[in-house]
Amino acid sequence: MAKESMKAREVKRAKLVAKYAEKRKQLKEEGDFQALSLLPRNSNPIRLHNRCKLTGRPKGYMRQFGVSRICFREMASQGLIPGIKKASW
Repeated sequence: MAKESMKAREVKRAKLVAKYAEKRKQLKEEGDFQALSLLPRNSNPIRLHNRCKLTGRPKGYMRQFGVSRICFREMASQGLIPGIKKASW
């Protein structure tokens, strides 16, 4: 389980990315890299990190399902994910 502070930091970064997305795009098209460097660092989408929607785990994230590999396995074992059958794990 991820710390609440880490989850909150990711939410804050996501808001900054959304806020500065248009401005960042405009500055890149103009080639004004000096002004681009003055924007907040956390407004860069590279700084976002995918986290499991259930536990907040940052590692082993499965983008297609939005959860970590551990949650995916538990949900598949319980039959909560349609079309997934337990093979040999």
